[in-house]
Amino acid sequence: MKSKIIVKRYTQGLVNSIKSEAEFSAISQELSNFALLLNKHEKLKDTLLSPFLPTSKKTQIAEEVLSKQALGEKASRLISLLVENNRLGLFPDIIESLPEVWNEQRGTYTYEVASVVPLTDDQRKKLEKKLESLERRPVILKYRIDPELVGGLCVRRENIVYDVSIKGNLMKLREEISEG
Repeated sequence: MKSKIIVKRYTQGLVNSIKSEAEFSAISQELSNFALLLNKHEKLKDTLLSPFLPTSKKTQIAEEVLSKQALGEKASRLISLLVENNRLGLFPDIIESLPEVWNEQRGTYTYEVASVVPLTDDQRKKLEKKLESLERRPVILKYRIDPELVGGLCVRRENIVYDVSIKGNLMKLREEISEG
């Protein structure tokens, strides 16, 4: 849970510094390219993540690598901050949460929708309209299949959860029975 909060802070800090959609796209691409570089060069990744190497040495290595990459100032600064604070392990999560935080700043919420089977286009449209009317703003829905639900849906945005699944109903019933 703590790492989610830290990821959100770094991501929010970066998003606050971005001025336009074009700049957001460029920075997202630069960060993705750096992530690919780390995945391609496992030894570099292990070195920068190593708890045994002094932070000053990791920072020096990161600066050398960043100077040879075609990264903008904001992307480079984020990576440097992560290395300096021994938080480069959060980098993949930051990249993943970047579009969601960007959209949220622009007034669009992202919901994760879990279901047992894929929803039809009609079901997706109805769900999207319902959530937009609840939020009074545009929403983006990310779908995933969760076979543990048995049936129904679980819709989540941060701490807000709409659980209309059979599993959720059974868990509520179990709580009610155990409380007496």
